Amino acid sequence: TGVVPFVALLLLQRRPVAGRALLVTGSGCPGHSLCRSNVQEQTRRQVALLNATAQDLFSLYLKCQGEPFSSETDKLCNPSGVFFPAFRVNRTSERKEVMVAMYKLFAFLNASLGNITRDQEELNPTAKELLDRLHNTTKTTRGLISNLTCLLCKNYNIFQVDVSYGESSKGKSAFKKKQQGCQVLRKYVQVIAQAARVLLPHLSP
Repeated sequence: TGVVPFVALLLLQRRPVAGRALLVTGSGCPGHSLCRSNVQEQTRRQVALLNATAQDLFSLYLKCQGEPFSSETDKLCNPSGVFFPAFRVNRTSERKEVMVAMYKLFAFLNASLGNITRDQEELNPTAKELLDRLHNTTKTTRGLISNLTCLLCKNYNIFQVDVSYGESSKGKSAFKKKQQGCQVLRKYVQVIAQAARVLLPHLSP
């Protein structure tokens, strides 16, 4: 446990970590200068995009891993075996609570996507469509983290959030790497749908 600079969130992809992430440097939030004028609408679009593309990403991932993942998906990709941050907010939760939960979720997801992308570059280097989708999803997630940082600072003066990261796949067998990616992406499909239902009403104009 420790204090982790916000910029380092994008780099913590190779080892499991729990810590307190600084969303911005310094002792507080810089205020409105951190935010774009359309930050709420942009955040809505990013969450909607991630939700709309999650199932296709998971399906393409399965296809590229080959057997037995395609035929034994329920058994091998059961997400109960992997860590995923708890997501206990709902539509009636306070907006501040929702934003913090979203930040924790997408900071975790960003690191997990980094692990999965690295493994697939090693295991399936010719799977261009899959790699492109992983990179695009990671890019969208990074933009979302930036916007959530802005909203937390601007609206609630929150500049530190406790975050947790899942188990690294580094050093595992090829099969275990494929399985961990499969489990994380299946859980992602479930959680991003829930996140979209919860967050989007809180970002209505």
